[in-house]
Amino acid sequence: MFRGAGAALVAGGLGACAPGSTTGSSPLPSANATTPPSGEITIWDRTGDLYKVFDKAIASFTAKYPQVKVNHVAVDINAKLPATLISGAGVPDGAFYDDALLTGVAPHLHDLSRLIEQYKPDIAPYKLGVVTVDGKVVAVPWDLDPGLLFYREDIVTKAGVDPASLTTYDALLDAARTVREKSPAAKPIHLENDQFLAQLWIDMFANQQGGGMVGADGKLTIDSDPYRNVLTWLDKVRSEGLGTLAKYTQPTDLQTQDNGTQVFVPWAQWFVFAPQQLLKASKGKWRATALPAWQAGGARSGVMGGSSFVIPAKAKNPELAWRLYEHLVFSKEGYTTVYGQNEVYPGGLNTSIPSYLPALDPNTPLFKPIEALGGQDLWKVAVEAGKQVPSGYTIPTWWGKAVDYFGVNVQKLLAGQMTPDQVLATSATQIQKNLMGPS
Repeated sequence: MFRGAGAALVAGGLGACAPGSTTGSSPLPSANATTPPSGEITIWDRTGDLYKVFDKAIASFTAKYPQVKVNHVAVDINAKLPATLISGAGVPDGAFYDDALLTGVAPHLHDLSRLIEQYKPDIAPYKLGVVTVDGKVVAVPWDLDPGLLFYREDIVTKAGVDPASLTTYDALLDAARTVREKSPAAKPIHLENDQFLAQLWIDMFANQQGGGMVGADGKLTIDSDPYRNVLTWLDKVRSEGLGTLAKYTQPTDLQTQDNGTQVFVPWAQWFVFAPQQLLKASKGKWRATALPAWQAGGARSGVMGGSSFVIPAKAKNPELAWRLYEHLVFSKEGYTTVYGQNEVYPGGLNTSIPSYLPALDPNTPLFKPIEALGGQDLWKVAVEAGKQVPSGYTIPTWWGKAVDYFGVNVQKLLAGQMTPDQVLATSATQIQKNLMGPS
């Protein structure tokens, strides 16, 4: 499950555009700030932990604006929202949605550019880029999900590895070799066995190097050095037997993390959900640090996942939905409530950090140190990592559908059936032919 970034993503997106409003024809005007909002809206959030978090946060909005009624509904958004946007029936006023799939539904969303304009200087550059499609802001940016390196402190220390030395991916390989020398059964580095998550994961590594599947001009750039560096490194982990091939938070993954054969997990901040809620024997033994860099002095983080809030073009009360999201994202009262203590996360929501820069004071944490990380102050680690995320990343409309090609081919690499160059060349050809058309 995606914790902080949402529940498990599904591949796809909304390729077809239905008749009606588009981002080009339905810009949402500035709300009248002098008139107290009143009315009724329906808001969709995912089932599970985040629904409960937002339910409490929405209560802080209705307490402030008692004349607004919010029907807060838990749904399988990735399954339901695209079809609802196409049909135009039962469209919510606002919904939580994964950044990786935003571009696919952009034609069916309100253009929020005028409303977001005043906040642009205070939004993390990476996130602002993600929610901007064809020059229009189509979503209210919510979280930032910086990549971190999670590790078993007890095993790493016993092996004589200094976590502070893990500054490059070559150093991480050396550390994995050292751990295995001490514990021959160890396969220390996580290798993701889910096609979709592996694609998202590798994009984090590419983003860390300033790369992406497409450039700013929309042309395919997957067959490039950032991806080649990643796949070459992963192939080395595989060929040396230094990796545990497992699906994120599935039984094999959890078992090997608990028994100490899987020791290093370079992943998004939302991995922290596992030691808090799922792991047993190793709870309290995990720690987090910055990702290694691909080259000395390079960025020590990248983004893996993330979500934003969308307002459908056919929403009945889009202005009220905007007022709600403005409260949750851009007001101190709102984001403090979102990330503060709740029944799911007693110490506060710690699976992501806000993308709103004024909220990212390293000395004013929104969530408490985490017992499942041995009392570590993850807030400072995550905020510092968030500052290093490169901007300029573009998500193509076909990103989810590329899993059928790139995601599948990556799994062949991890099974020893394809080389890095074969994965990139084959994937580029398949994506260009099947998803992009003639160049």
